[in-house]
Amino acid sequence: MMQHNNTFTFVVTGGAGFIGSAVVRHLIENTQHRVINIDKLTYAGNLQSLASIEHSERYTFVHADICDAAAMQQVFSQYQPNIVMHLAAESHVDRSINGPGDFIQTNIIGTYTLLEAARAFYQTLDTAAQAVFRFHHISTDEVYGDLEGTNDLFTESTPYAPSSPYSASKASSDHLVRAWQRTYKLPCLVTNCSNNYGPYHYPEKLIPLMILNALAGKPLPVYGNGQQIRDWLYVEDHARALVLVATTGKVGETYNIGGHNEKANLDVVHTLCELLEELAPQKPAGLAYYKDLITFVKDRPGHDLRYAIDASKIEKELGWTPAETFESGLRKTVEWYLARADWWQPLQAANLAAKKG
Repeated sequence: MMQHNNTFTFVVTGGAGFIGSAVVRHLIENTQHRVINIDKLTYAGNLQSLASIEHSERYTFVHADICDAAAMQQVFSQYQPNIVMHLAAESHVDRSINGPGDFIQTNIIGTYTLLEAARAFYQTLDTAAQAVFRFHHISTDEVYGDLEGTNDLFTESTPYAPSSPYSASKASSDHLVRAWQRTYKLPCLVTNCSNNYGPYHYPEKLIPLMILNALAGKPLPVYGNGQQIRDWLYVEDHARALVLVATTGKVGETYNIGGHNEKANLDVVHTLCELLEELAPQKPAGLAYYKDLITFVKDRPGHDLRYAIDASKIEKELGWTPAETFESGLRKTVEWYLARADWWQPLQAANLAAKKG
């Protein structure tokens, strides 16, 4: 068993993605644990996000697809993990509407394949090793559908009512994890988080898209009237919460992780414009104010109006609270994108080439 003095071997799936890379960086930079990162490196996976820790002797990268059963069995037998943190997922709602097949494959079949590999491995462990083992499934608040009232919050017992192919595929994976826990006694935990933002966020997502479009003098497209409300969570706060749940959470429990930052999409875009006025005053030629670029576009089909999370359980039981406010986190995020064109420019170029191709 690869366990020395309370240091664990973590398998992180999707560790080259936005949230996954934050988890991997957090584990290598702030703990003594060992990390095996499994990533298929689709468009959203980027090893550049791990450049700061890739030379650590406690870090190993495995290029593999979670749907590949033989590859997953190989990872378990070779690295003997104590904790699996399963983040690998297709996660972009618009892409799920245009092409749901990848979401069914990765999010449902992939989770099933990983669960089966974990179960087979778990059954080979002695009692002491079984007592330590955890399978932590990372999900989303979108499985709950949307909230009617302005005061309602998603709790861990909110009924599932997913609205997009993406959220339906994540809901399905959550149900599989709970079934494997109940039927096969695999020690599982589930977390559901609100919208993440921060450094290394793929440029098609709302916040980085708005920052980069504004810098280029391009329109800032806002769906419908922009009044859809989301709860925003700084990605590094989320990474801390996830590792806390994986190492100290109670088996069989679900923990909702939110940032206590409910904002309408339009307000987020206005705040970004104000930050850019301050941090990037040299605007593209002919532009008076960044906010002049805001453009309303036709709403997305089945668009959920409001998500908001009650994160009181993880606060009470595990002592986690977000370190960043929305204002402090957003400022850090804008500063990061302004400083790290070396990270996002190649992604934009690749995107452009793919569209032309």
